[in-house]
Amino acid sequence: MCTMQADAVLVLFCVWLVGAAGKFSQPRGHRLEPYKQSRSRRETTRMDGGGGHKTGSPIFKRSPDMTKSPMTKSEQLLRIDDHDFTMRPAFGGPPIPVGVDVQVESLDTISEVDMDFTMTLYLRHYWKDERLAFPSTNNQSMTFDSRLVKKIWVPDMFFVHSKRSFIHDTTTDNVMLRVYPDGNVLYSLRVTVTAMCNMDLSRFPLDTQTCSLEIESYAYTDDDLMLYWKKGNESLNTDDRISLSQFLIQKFHTTTKLAFYSSTGWYNRLYIHFTLRRHIFFFLLQTYFPATLMVMLSWVSFWIDRRAVPARVPLGITTVLTMSTIITGVNASMPRVSYIKAVDIYLWVSFVFVFLSVIEYAAVNYLSTVQERKERKLRERLPCTCGIGNPDDMMIDPQITGYGSMDINTTGNYGMPENGGRQERILAQVALNDPQIAGHVKPSRGYVNIWIDTHAIDKYSRVFFPGAYVLFNIIYWSIYS
Repeated sequence: MCTMQADAVLVLFCVWLVGAAGKFSQPRGHRLEPYKQSRSRRETTRMDGGGGHKTGSPIFKRSPDMTKSPMTKSEQLLRIDDHDFTMRPAFGGPPIPVGVDVQVESLDTISEVDMDFTMTLYLRHYWKDERLAFPSTNNQSMTFDSRLVKKIWVPDMFFVHSKRSFIHDTTTDNVMLRVYPDGNVLYSLRVTVTAMCNMDLSRFPLDTQTCSLEIESYAYTDDDLMLYWKKGNESLNTDDRISLSQFLIQKFHTTTKLAFYSSTGWYNRLYIHFTLRRHIFFFLLQTYFPATLMVMLSWVSFWIDRRAVPARVPLGITTVLTMSTIITGVNASMPRVSYIKAVDIYLWVSFVFVFLSVIEYAAVNYLSTVQERKERKLRERLPCTCGIGNPDDMMIDPQITGYGSMDINTTGNYGMPENGGRQERILAQVALNDPQIAGHVKPSRGYVNIWIDTHAIDKYSRVFFPGAYVLFNIIYWSIYS
């Protein structure tokens, strides 16, 4: 009995051992397969109507994501990948016409020192590229930004004699491309350019300047690209609010010419000309008026007594230094040109007038010193005149002088208002008529040399200097106005 029970237990143990070995010998994902198949069958049942849902329900069927397609809808419509846009339209045929128009947004700065100007403008190009034509039922155009511009052909324009230029990129690149169904293309961009302007400053600041902005194709000659103004002179439009601090904008106009390069050939070149007239009021206040006042101030010394050296000398030196400062300040803000400007003529003539007023006083002072020296020598050669009192009460002996009587008033004072002037004149007259002294002093010629009217120089200067300066101003403003 015990033996039969032990055999049964052994058989059961063997069966369990075989079953366990078969279970662990299966692959790891073996039990997941029935689950996947069952889940797939459940989803298929639901889409086919199982569970009460209709076929194509948005809950279980998603539309395809068109943004993840390899080619956008616009590129498919324009067939960009079907053409080689590295070549110009109608390559091998006649030159492609490219029309241009410009909208001037602002004229920022005009620099005389750097001889340039800065302008911000909208530059628009018009041409036809049949490769970009597309079918359209409503004949509407498509507008793109700078991303499509890099994939198609556009004219390679540049600014001749440009120093600096850039396309605005705030907040994105200021570039617009518009394509019409028939293949016509509008390409617009907003540009700021600093270009050279050769200025003639010979009439500065009473000058009128004409500057030009030149547009040209860099690679394509007139055999490949015909550049022209789309609407003639009306192709150039300006903002009515454009204004400059120093200039008045008189007019804008356009021209077209051919430019020749010896290595590459002929190119079409478009010109934008604008004429500027400088405002003069600023320079009147800062240059001309102060210079005129300094010249007038130098004339004050003609009314100051010649013996007041501390008054006349500093006045002359101050006006000279002030004129030098004005000239230096004007030239510091100007280019170092090799010709004379109109403002230089005015300032240097004013400087000469101020300088001559100082020289005038130097001449008066020198002649007065010479006169006093000669009077002192003559006084030393005369006999003692201690008994001579007031010249008005003195009677001169006719035997000595040769005159029956002498009227003191007839001799005059020759511009000598001093108290001793008339007395010294009488002494010199007596000495020249005394036969005992005549041998020691020259006759009448010496008398003339002694008495030089130094006050007459100041009198004549009071009239000559203002008159000459007024005449200069009349001539100056009639020529440069």
